[in-house]
Amino acid sequence: MNAAKALATERADVLARLDRLGATFDDIVEVARDSNLDDEHDTEGITIAADRQQVAALIAAARRQLSAVDAAEQRVRDGSYGICVSCGARIANGRLSIRPATPWCVDCAREQR
Repeated sequence: MNAAKALATERADVLARLDRLGATFDDIVEVARDSNLDDEHDTEGITIAADRQQVAALIAAARRQLSAVDAAEQRVRDGSYGICVSCGARIANGRLSIRPATPWCVDCAREQR
């Protein structure tokens, strides 16, 4: 699979995930709105608040992934795709097949953690 196709697939996957998460978030907000639960004093309210926070975090992560795909597509256009943005080494094809939007080789990715 070439880079552009792999990134297009990843983009579609992330957008679908964002759609699902957005619908889930909307459902949680609707449940909270329709209930008389008090987030601070009712255990179910606390659960709803925690669910809302968890889904919001997943949405934020998906948006970051979408930004990573955008950046990778720019690297494809400028000819730097597959080159580590930190050290300039070639990113292994196996890594790119698993993480097509990655900007780092394995060694630099470890350092990012």
